[in-house]
Amino acid sequence: MTEETEEEPKFAPGETIHDVATVAGMYQNWFLDYASYVILERAVPAIEDGLKPVQRRILHAMKEMDDGRFNKVANVIGQTMQYHPHGDASIGDAMVNLGQKDLLIETQGNWGDIRTGDGAAAPRYIEARLSKFALDVVFNPDITDWQMSYDGRKREPTTLPVKFPLLLAQGVEGIAVGLSTKIMPHNFRELCKASIDVLRGRDIQLFPDFPTGGLCDITNYNSGQRGAKIRLRATIEKADKTMLVIRDIPYGTTTTALMESIVKASEANKIKIKKVVDNTAAEVEIQVHLPTGVSPDLTMDALYAFTDCEISISPNTCVIIEDKPRFVGVEDMLRLSTQKTVRLLERELEIRQDELHEKWHSASLEKIFIENRIYRKIEECETWDEILETIDAGLKKFVRVEGEKQKANDTRIVLRRAITQDDLTRLTEIRIKRISKFDGFKADEYIQKLETELAEVADHLANITRYAISYFDGLLKKYGTGRERKTQLRTFDVVTAQKVAVANQKLYVNRQDGFVGFGLKKDEFVCDCSDLDDIIAIRRDGSFMVTRIAEKTFVGKDILHVGVYNKNDDRLVYNMMYQDGPSGVTYAKRFLVTGITRDKTYDLTKGGKNSKVLYLTANPNSESEIVSVQLTDKAPARVKQFEFDFAELAIKGKGSQGNIVTKQPIKRIKQEALGDSTLGGREMFFDSVVGRLNTAGHGRYLGTFDTDNTVLVVYKDGSYELKSPDTAHHFDVPNIVLLRKLEPDTVLSTVYVEGETKVHYVKRFKIETSTLEKRFSFISESKNSKLLVVTANPEPLVEMKIQRDKKADRETEKLPLHTFIDVKGWKAAGNKLAYYKIHSLALLTDEGPEPERRAAAKKRGPATIPRPAAPEPVAPLPELTGPVEVTSEDVERAQAVLRRPKSQLKLF
Repeated sequence: MTEETEEEPKFAPGETIHDVATVAGMYQNWFLDYASYVILERAVPAIEDGLKPVQRRILHAMKEMDDGRFNKVANVIGQTMQYHPHGDASIGDAMVNLGQKDLLIETQGNWGDIRTGDGAAAPRYIEARLSKFALDVVFNPDITDWQMSYDGRKREPTTLPVKFPLLLAQGVEGIAVGLSTKIMPHNFRELCKASIDVLRGRDIQLFPDFPTGGLCDITNYNSGQRGAKIRLRATIEKADKTMLVIRDIPYGTTTTALMESIVKASEANKIKIKKVVDNTAAEVEIQVHLPTGVSPDLTMDALYAFTDCEISISPNTCVIIEDKPRFVGVEDMLRLSTQKTVRLLERELEIRQDELHEKWHSASLEKIFIENRIYRKIEECETWDEILETIDAGLKKFVRVEGEKQKANDTRIVLRRAITQDDLTRLTEIRIKRISKFDGFKADEYIQKLETELAEVADHLANITRYAISYFDGLLKKYGTGRERKTQLRTFDVVTAQKVAVANQKLYVNRQDGFVGFGLKKDEFVCDCSDLDDIIAIRRDGSFMVTRIAEKTFVGKDILHVGVYNKNDDRLVYNMMYQDGPSGVTYAKRFLVTGITRDKTYDLTKGGKNSKVLYLTANPNSESEIVSVQLTDKAPARVKQFEFDFAELAIKGKGSQGNIVTKQPIKRIKQEALGDSTLGGREMFFDSVVGRLNTAGHGRYLGTFDTDNTVLVVYKDGSYELKSPDTAHHFDVPNIVLLRKLEPDTVLSTVYVEGETKVHYVKRFKIETSTLEKRFSFISESKNSKLLVVTANPEPLVEMKIQRDKKADRETEKLPLHTFIDVKGWKAAGNKLAYYKIHSLALLTDEGPEPERRAAAKKRGPATIPRPAAPEPVAPLPELTGPVEVTSEDVERAQAVLRRPKSQLKLF
């Protein structure tokens, strides 16, 4: 029954009638009141000052207690309880949180550590006081709106007049009823500069900066609005081949939690580690020791994939604006905060202007009162009213109020307001001692000083934007030192768990019964794998299935091939011969397995009854092969044995029919020779943003890499290293000066300074070492030795600024290094560059030919058919920016381009 149809309740005579409310109505009203209270008064900060009520009350209580000295936190908590009716625990936690942000509160004692998760000491042991920044920026009782405290005994601020985007600087997190907020902290210096840009009408863009440092991917930050997402990573360094060191941790986690996640992943066999050691003190240092033979690069990726070394946060910028929760972006929040700051600064200037006017008014009246001896005229007055009238009459002879009609030759002083009774009373309170020592010259100086300050304040009010810019610039200079950005903004590559998972399982197969899994330990061993891998199983009848690895899975009887399946592998090519059941014809095909649905059965033959696979191989790098085909004795063909070359077939999809090999019955197929990769070497690119190699066309093109090719990396410390072209490698981009494919004729030319003698040396050498993952220093190992330039250009040119003697002027000289010294061994010291002083040295040539073929690679896409043999890719000629000398290498490159087919020329 609804409320509209309910009958009115009947009461007996004499019965007291009370208000009647339904349970549904009470729930609706009370819950709404409770939800509104939690949102507005506890969880979500106000846009005006960026503070929750408990934070605002703590700061107000500390301001009341402020005498410049530290106060016990327990004392501050007790003072705050006069305004905050929710107990000391909530106040203490909020105060520790404020203190750890190191902005508004200056702390003393053990306040805990957000990096390690250690809590603060008891409130009776730690102390705090307001920081100078808080005293300058947060408080001004003259422009503060006040309200009564919860018990009506005290006044507390409705909001504090914060003249800074405090909410964005500190960040905040809160959960209310049906609503939450999560605002990331931002950099102090960047906020000041962004506020200046807002005032100057420029576009702004803000990104988070966390006190724990680390790395942050803000690709999907989207101004921190709902639906946004940021990824945070720890900073991991490779100490050596057996140890990784974690320097910074993601915001929101702790060293303890991070270590526990690493141990948990190790126990689950997702990563292989020997031990984890926490050496955190003033700086974070977590050592991850690796077993012998475990790749540090793969372990680094595994740490990001399986532990808290990488986390994601979903910001949600919700604030209270005009007593309502609003969702706005961080840039809009900064604009609102900057506009509010301008209004507060304007209000402070207006108050200051009124104060100066009052001081000027009082000083002027006092000067007239004393210099004109008006005080003598009140000696004969008998009543108080008569005294005031006498003073007023005496002053009017020398002053007039602004706006009053001026008479001819009127030289009276102009007052900005009328004289009040309070003004007259103040004049009567001047002591005789002060009158006797009155100095008119000093009085004029004081009034002039007030007028100068009034003019300055009026100028600020007339140019309030300029004044606000100067204010933020002052904050930046006064408090910005030591507040540089701690979090590095990076773009992360996506770490696929299947790629970095440790091979913690062993794959077995029972071919006859059709089972695969890691629990069939009595059956045939196939390979090592992880528990995240997919498995492909091809049966004798030409059907196959891809399924998730499990302890034991049925995939169909008579299994011919089983292995780990990687859907992104475009190099694994299957060579197959099968006999079509209805026709008896034998077909050959080469195919890739892509675009599959897990646990769905596919057919590799024409699908006829009694079809069967006669020959099948899986080739990791698209190798072709030559097989010998022997027909049965009953076959009518005269030639009963012949060879078939799979290299003649194009690589197609899994559903292709294939080419006819023979219509005769086949007795045996035998591999005679394994051919080369028909897809050629892999085209590798280097993405300096993420510090990785890739085959997707991101970054700088390095060239085509075969199995035996390596990457040459030269570091700023004067060492080089050879690395395999593995996309799992991490490269320390900030410390790299040269990264390229190592060619047999690569010659490095370098200039360095020997540390002890300070002599410049020139050296040219070829890479003679072949050991991978080991650094070799090619400059002097003396302390303070420094690498100046290094290049792989065959004809390098450097420009020097030299001084032949102390009295001579500086000269500029160009030197071709290839004419200065011959190619020597990598251990040679080189030749001395000059016996005179060298002030600077710069390389004028680039690194030599490194083809930029990203557009061609993207256009071509993943290779699915064999390409005809072609010459090694050649770079286009460099853009001419001035006189260029044509070298023999330029001629060879041009001839190589001209030798190409027209179908390839259009790619360049």
